[in-house]
Amino acid sequence: MLQDSHAFSGFSVDDVGAARTFYADTLGLRVTEENGMLTLHLAGEGGERPTLVYPKPNHEPASFTILNFPVDDIEAAVDELTAKGVIFETYAGTPMETDAKGVFRKGGPLIAWFTDPARNVLAVIEAPGPG
Repeated sequence: MLQDSHAFSGFSVDDVGAARTFYADTLGLRVTEENGMLTLHLAGEGGERPTLVYPKPNHEPASFTILNFPVDDIEAAVDELTAKGVIFETYAGTPMETDAKGVFRKGGPLIAWFTDPARNVLAVIEAPGPG
């Protein structure tokens, strides 16, 4: 029944304006707004993958990573985002503790977590390039 549906993801924020500024200006994503909600136009295999960002008065931040952004070079991505004011999580004293730069290097792909203005968790993750 749903196998041909064009499903999409969504998440809530407490301030659509702050979210628009962060996703468009800080992260450089294409963002559109309609009916008080945002659509993040994310690249994906086979075309664009829209993600809905909607306001929720009693918003609670996601306790898991809602978006992972694969990058070829995590060092460069972290440096660029840090220069734009993004603060990376360190998770000090936990099994997910990162280095001073905010990169987790204790197994698996290199990953660095940060939050949006609504405190939802996002990440850049080093993924091997094509080839």
